[in-house]
Amino acid sequence: MQKYGRHIRVCVVEDNHFLRHAYDQMVSNGVGYELVGSCDSGEAAIETVPTILPDVVLMDIDMGVISGIEAVRVLKEKCPQVQFIMCTAHDEEEKIFQALSAGASGYLLKSTPSDAILLAIQELFNGGAPMSSQIANKVVASFRVKSQVNNEAIEKLSAREAEILTELVNGLLYKEIAVKLVISQETVRKHVYNIYKKLQVNNRVEAFNKYYGNAGKGI
Repeated sequence: MQKYGRHIRVCVVEDNHFLRHAYDQMVSNGVGYELVGSCDSGEAAIETVPTILPDVVLMDIDMGVISGIEAVRVLKEKCPQVQFIMCTAHDEEEKIFQALSAGASGYLLKSTPSDAILLAIQELFNGGAPMSSQIANKVVASFRVKSQVNNEAIEKLSAREAEILTELVNGLLYKEIAVKLVISQETVRKHVYNIYKKLQVNNRVEAFNKYYGNAGKGI
């Protein structure tokens, strides 16, 4: 279970006091695990996780002002080495893809038994991507549908539009794309307008999601 001869350092983020306490006890009592943090909100997680740098964060989704999904998105930018498992009552496709696209590497339902949660933490720590079976089935089914739809949409683009879309999803600004492709910013702007129209999207984030077939990852 241990990697590099040490315990797996875990932080729990859960706004329900009783459930957070249960998770804390689960981790503390688990052989080979160390509880290094316990947060009751997304805001607290954003402040705490970068200071303690746990190996794995067990993250709730619905929490007050800052959701677990948004907290993961922020924390992945600050400390990309930290791994996140979402542990939630939701098995809706939208929330699943939002969480995974934000940077979570695992997704478990709160109905998952404690021993299975600990095994999932271990699996993630060792390079896996643990998911409840019903979640995995939804991901596979949804990916197949999205891939077909998105491939058809991308094929509508011209070679130049596809080139600009690639630079967009890589995070380049209009002026950077213009310099790289040796065209004017106004030309880039016109191409982007046509891209959005053909893909039936309204902004860069939606274009990114259409391109990759995932939902919810911001740029």
